[in-house]
Amino acid sequence: MCGIAGIFHCGVPKPVDPSRVVRMCDAIAHRGPDGSGVWTDAGIGLGHRRLSIIDLEGSPQPMHSADGDAVIVFNGEIYNFRELRRELEGQGAVFRTDGDTEVILAAWQRWGVDCLDRLNGMFAFALYDLKRKELLLARDRLGVKPLFMAELSDGSLAFASELKGLLVHPLLRREADPRAVEDYMTWGYVPDHRSILKGVEKLPAGHFRLLKHGTQPTPPRQWWDVDFSNRKQGSVADLSAELLHHMRDGVTSRMQADVPLGAFLSGGVDSSSVVALMSEATQDPVTTCSIGFDVAALDETGYAETVAKQFGTNHHSRIVDPNDFHAIDRLVQIYDEPFADASALPTLRVCELAREHVTVALSGDGADEAFAGYRRQVFHAREEQARRIIPAGLRKPLFGSLGAVWPKADWAPRPLRAKSTLLSLAEDGAVGYARSLSVIPPELRQHLFSEKLTRELGDYRAEQPLIEMMRNAPAQSGLDRAQYADLKFWLQGDILTKVDRASMSVGLEAREPLLDHRLIEFGAALPHKARIKGTQGKWLIKNTMERYLPQDILYRPKQGFVTPISEWFRGPLAAEARGIVSGAGLARTGWFDNKVLSGIIEDHISGKSDYGRILWQLMMLDKSIDHLSIAG
Repeated sequence: MCGIAGIFHCGVPKPVDPSRVVRMCDAIAHRGPDGSGVWTDAGIGLGHRRLSIIDLEGSPQPMHSADGDAVIVFNGEIYNFRELRRELEGQGAVFRTDGDTEVILAAWQRWGVDCLDRLNGMFAFALYDLKRKELLLARDRLGVKPLFMAELSDGSLAFASELKGLLVHPLLRREADPRAVEDYMTWGYVPDHRSILKGVEKLPAGHFRLLKHGTQPTPPRQWWDVDFSNRKQGSVADLSAELLHHMRDGVTSRMQADVPLGAFLSGGVDSSSVVALMSEATQDPVTTCSIGFDVAALDETGYAETVAKQFGTNHHSRIVDPNDFHAIDRLVQIYDEPFADASALPTLRVCELAREHVTVALSGDGADEAFAGYRRQVFHAREEQARRIIPAGLRKPLFGSLGAVWPKADWAPRPLRAKSTLLSLAEDGAVGYARSLSVIPPELRQHLFSEKLTRELGDYRAEQPLIEMMRNAPAQSGLDRAQYADLKFWLQGDILTKVDRASMSVGLEAREPLLDHRLIEFGAALPHKARIKGTQGKWLIKNTMERYLPQDILYRPKQGFVTPISEWFRGPLAAEARGIVSGAGLARTGWFDNKVLSGIIEDHISGKSDYGRILWQLMMLDKSIDHLSIAG
């Protein structure tokens, strides 16, 4: 695991100042504390920070191919590199190292861009071909590893693993994109199709860019997508056997490391399944790490300990204070862009704990998106049944009118939030799911925004890209489209961003075995009844893992990392909330109606309403504006 940065001149190949690339790399030094390197040539500069995981001494970067015709900087891991190496050696390739980086170089020289289809792993890399004078930028299928890019006024393209790597470049503009503000206030993060700064892009997951000196920069091209349009046939036993094969392969392939390796263990289905399969694959005790809270309703450590005892793991747990609000400023530094998933705090804490014992940790991320494990997906499947029965001409006036007058109950579980359900049923499936996924609905956002921001946004609404994505998805059903959106939108923008930045901030490599693309493709082809049965989502995984895990682990209500943000804003963070209006960074932008903001702040602090999540988003946006030095 590493950090990469670089500069490429798409027009005239101007000289690249090596010290500028060094500064970009130094800004992301936390991603690679074990080594660094910079290489420049006419019109190109590549930089690297290394966290040594495989071939600890023998794979420094930037790395040249054996013939010297190509050079690469690479962030990630290729899990099938040994098989690819044997294949390439059989075709005459010569290797000088024992790692995966040199395999990518040889694969490029043998297969060109088609090499991407052969790579099983998580990666973002920049590969420059000295003969062709071409730069290949590529990102893995699911977007586990990030890559930020910016076209600058001198005709160059700068890129880095994190936004902070671009922030040190003197030509980068620090002007906020108002559409990103709309996106952030809708989702709680800035999705991958946008950046908080104008002119900055993120290379989309499963995409590459091939750039050549003397030509106009080409846009990203997609090289992989997940397809929900086909259905597998077979008995439950056959599907279960195939699922277990893919899960085992995903886990064992990610256990390759020349440094200590362990796993996050929450006691939920996914992390417990990963630990079970890790324990099956090794004779040594697996190192596991859990974070708990001193509030019983938030604490899952008992379930984690049950799994740890069952598999004899070397278990470490730590109870943290749920009032860990003093870490907020550190989160702002870690994430750069505003990021309002409050579970980033406990995620950071479990990464810190894991780093005390291991350098690589396997997680259970990805199964909920791919196998319908979220409650919202189960509810959406039921709503889609209602949409099929009741014509749209009846649904919109009936449910829309009821939803408009129904009282809000955001405090209630989703099945009891009739207002949200009614408004969702009034729309088609894509519009309804976008509403269910959003944190702040459009009506409330319009109430919060100032006239200035409203004018700048015009008719743009954050839900539009998601709705379009769902309507164009390679899918058969509404459930397919919802899962497609979760894999392509939510997973990358929220879950993977959260884990990548938190883990890399402490020099820990996080690996996601349940995001092995073969497992994801298998899940996308499952019939509905293998995904959802009754009220149980992720049914086939739970059924398959019954041979490994107890019932109270598999079928207990789903929990997540919870942070008591509503209580914070009625207590220790009340002054922070009021500061959003009175002269802080957010006030300088003029994006929000200060009178409306003051009203919701006071209503929350007094206990009249619960706006904790909105205040958290506003506070994180406010602090990010100061961190990024955005003037407004």
